Amino acid sequence: MKIICTQENLNQGLSIVSNLSNKNPNLPILNNVLIKAKQGVITLTSTNLEMGINCIIRGKIDNDGNFTIPAKTTTDYVNLIKDKQVNLNLKDNEIELITSNNKTRFKGVSSQDFPTIPEIKKENKYTTSVRDFKDCLNKIIFAVANTSSRPEINGAVFDFNSKNKMLTVAATDSYRLAEQKISLKNSGEDKRIIVPGKTLQEVVRILGLIKETEENSDKGDVNIYISNDNQILFTFSDTKIGADENIELISRLIEGNYPEYQEIIPENHNTEIIVNKNDLINTVKKSSLFTKNKIDSIKLNFLKDSNELTVYSANAETGENLSKLQVKIKGEDNEIVLNYHYLLDGLQHIDGDDVILEVINKDVPCVLRSAEKNNYLYIIMPIRL
Repeated sequence: MKIICTQENLNQGLSIVSNLSNKNPNLPILNNVLIKAKQGVITLTSTNLEMGINCIIRGKIDNDGNFTIPAKTTTDYVNLIKDKQVNLNLKDNEIELITSNNKTRFKGVSSQDFPTIPEIKKENKYTTSVRDFKDCLNKIIFAVANTSSRPEINGAVFDFNSKNKMLTVAATDSYRLAEQKISLKNSGEDKRIIVPGKTLQEVVRILGLIKETEENSDKGDVNIYISNDNQILFTFSDTKIGADENIELISRLIEGNYPEYQEIIPENHNTEIIVNKNDLINTVKKSSLFTKNKIDSIKLNFLKDSNELTVYSANAETGENLSKLQVKIKGEDNEIVLNYHYLLDGLQHIDGDDVILEVINKDVPCVLRSAEKNNYLYIIMPIRL
């Protein structure tokens, strides 16, 4: 196998795939990245058996072949190379990496035992923009649970609506819930699936690595394909290092039924509060300094006559804090006790300058929305003291 490519292409490709490679004493080959050169295509592949990533990079192939090399060492080394061109040669079960100033040999392993990444037919495609999808995942991923007792909430539910060309993504850890709606450019059939949280974290990481250029900033898409054997394929395009759909992430889906979370979304409210988002974030952060350890509760009081929101917290060791904010209130006086971490998580992911809080009473979940957009919903369970 002989390959010639740029340091930039190889470095970017390794950065995209190598994160899945980890120390596995039972299957050491999973620590490696597979390099495959065939019919003019250079493909880098990694897997942890739950997920697999393929990344095609531009380059010249003199001789076809394939081999696996240590992911971390190779990635770290290539990242340090300053030369623009890299030559990769397979010699005697070693990869020889040559630049104008360096010659390095990497001990590798034959690709014979490298796990086969499943292939998913590219049918029933769902397409959305990279910007919308990345924004969507960032707004819900923090609410994904990590529990062995309820594996179905260890992921986010994807609800594809073909008629409205809409994708609704939601996540909950049973203490709070985040839901985001984004439009689809094209949609297959109606579908409801559960995507593992770790898979979504990897998608967000990869999207963060793809560099926007003038060519792809407005037309970058994410394509999603779902197989009949409970697997999902995401494809992305990094046109700086390869052609369209040159990055593929394949993952198993979570089996089971996601909770019918719509049932806990309040249909009405007794009090509606409109408040400047940044002012409320600042107030909550100040109040958080005086919360009780492990409980992290703050009390919000809504006073209609004075259009005032008070935020109160107390700690026997550090003291207490009462902060006031001028807000717009519709409805009746009300109060609720919330976990300040969960409240901040929601506030920091809501778009716009103002946020709407909807409260029924202190025993019912509180709803947060943007005052300017209606595609994001955040719900927090109250703390009952």
